[in-house]
Amino acid sequence: MEKNKSHIEKDSFGEVEIPQDALYGINTLRAIQNFPISGLKLPRSFIHALGMIKGACAKANLDLKKLDLNIAKAIMDAADSVAEGQYDDHFLVDVFQTGSGTSSNMNANEVIAKLASLRSGLSIHPNDHVNMSQSSNDVIPTTIHLSCCIEIHQQLLPALRHLAETIERRSQDLNNITKTGRTHLMDAMPITFGQELSGWATQIRHGIQRIENTLPRLHALALGGTAVGTGVNAPPDFAKRAIVLLAEHTLIPLKPQANYFEGLSSQDAVVELSGQLKVLAVSLMKISNDLRLMNSGPLAGIGEISLPAIQAGSSIMPGKVNPVIPEAVCGAAVQIIGNDTTITLGGLSSNFQLNTMLPVIAYNILHSLKLLSNSARVLADKAIAGFIVNEDRIKHSLWQNPILVTALNPIIGYEKGALIAKRAYQEKRSILDVAKEMTDLPEEELKRLLDPERLTRSE
Repeated sequence: MEKNKSHIEKDSFGEVEIPQDALYGINTLRAIQNFPISGLKLPRSFIHALGMIKGACAKANLDLKKLDLNIAKAIMDAADSVAEGQYDDHFLVDVFQTGSGTSSNMNANEVIAKLASLRSGLSIHPNDHVNMSQSSNDVIPTTIHLSCCIEIHQQLLPALRHLAETIERRSQDLNNITKTGRTHLMDAMPITFGQELSGWATQIRHGIQRIENTLPRLHALALGGTAVGTGVNAPPDFAKRAIVLLAEHTLIPLKPQANYFEGLSSQDAVVELSGQLKVLAVSLMKISNDLRLMNSGPLAGIGEISLPAIQAGSSIMPGKVNPVIPEAVCGAAVQIIGNDTTITLGGLSSNFQLNTMLPVIAYNILHSLKLLSNSARVLADKAIAGFIVNEDRIKHSLWQNPILVTALNPIIGYEKGALIAKRAYQEKRSILDVAKEMTDLPEEELKRLLDPERLTRSE
């Protein structure tokens, strides 16, 4: 590298050449060199939350007369730029780094210090000024919680509510269409489309409640615990002031951790959140698989519905259309479940006063939040909102279903009902015709008792 395109920085390990146009410094470059593992970087949502935290910390230090006014304002201005995503390209540390996330914290400290220095003409230090009253050990857990909270409030919950509302709307529209129910993938008693979809909607509503129940523990931030939870080098009111600023900025009811030793030494709240996301992934997969099966065919499958045709389904079979949206959502669900395993194992890496899997946990939980938010919207808008019910096909199979004989059990008994159903299967006849021959019940009474629509209601 030519001298005019780099500059030298020194630390206790020696000298390193830093690219002239880089905003980061020697700590970041050493981390880039030390961890060439995956090429994966921490998500932008994490970096933006980290910028917010650095700005709030500078303001808190200013209010407590720990920072000079001009230095604090320069840091706040630079931190705002990071929070707005203007300098994402300067955050280059691999996800697989030191487990405390110190390298990513220093990446932020160096970028903000360099920006602040360039803009103000002052000499602003990454550790002494930008990292004042902080430690990586409380900043990174705080950033995980904050970035998760922002994604949940701004993306996930609105997406899940949109999905639930879309399902509920279709449930109401289709409530008068009766279809064959299925248990064990086999024909069972009738059910309406509205009833079936109401189960899906309730799954999503329960998922929303689970997330909301977890939020109070995510709203609690570890900031102020510094190195081991004792708050060393942080003024007593520092965390409270910084967190009030973050709460005002995000409109999220953030608060300091009640116990910093728990906040630094574990990631239980994030493990809990990941478990709730896993449940929602299972719900999305159930709904998606139901859609795939109901759509199967169109001639040799169930063929109850037709999903919107949005792209060609085969590179060799002309005219083939596949249920691509439910399939994509199933793929995302599997990834979320895999991420949960990673996060759970990461949570197990809590030893004494620190968890040492923080960057891996951050990457995977934010990945899961993004996948779930996007999947919920895509499933709602590109599959559930527009599928068409094939009523003629549904009615044909419904009246041929021998399981309807279940309605006669109170009158003729289970054993005789089984004989009627077996004969109807064997002779490929309707249950009504066979029941007329094998019982003394009048035809009109049989029609009333075997009416599929009546069987969807409790009487």
